[in-house]
Amino acid sequence: MLVADILRKKGGDVSTVKAEISLKEAIGVLSERRIGALLVSQDGVTVDGVLSERDIVRQLAREDLDLATRPVSDLMVTKVHTCRTDATVSQVMALMDAKRIRHVPVVTEETGLVGIVSIGDVVNALLQEAESERKQMADYIADRAPH
Repeated sequence: MLVADILRKKGGDVSTVKAEISLKEAIGVLSERRIGALLVSQDGVTVDGVLSERDIVRQLAREDLDLATRPVSDLMVTKVHTCRTDATVSQVMALMDAKRIRHVPVVTEETGLVGIVSIGDVVNALLQEAESERKQMADYIADRAPH
């Protein structure tokens, strides 16, 4: 299964925010949309960074944050690992594991940002693949059994 297959099922809707908005506003978006990460982008096409719930919680454990005035740019991760639509689910899972990340923006050379896949999306895709293979094997065995 390819990343393109995941995006076809879930859609390419991506929540982005600008780097200068406050952490409080970003937290509001995370909560309202019930998502674990926001992509930071000035134009909605280029990925400038990622801000996850974990980034916020880890920083809160270190210091008191003024969420109303502190900008997203202070906490966002700027070294963003992306994938293309033709990447396999296994490749994305390996990237997530190697980099210890849970969200991977999907980009193309032609249009830039086209989606995002989460660890949940990847696990669901792998489960669907396994179930499909199980069903195919069961059908094969049933057809081959002597009648």
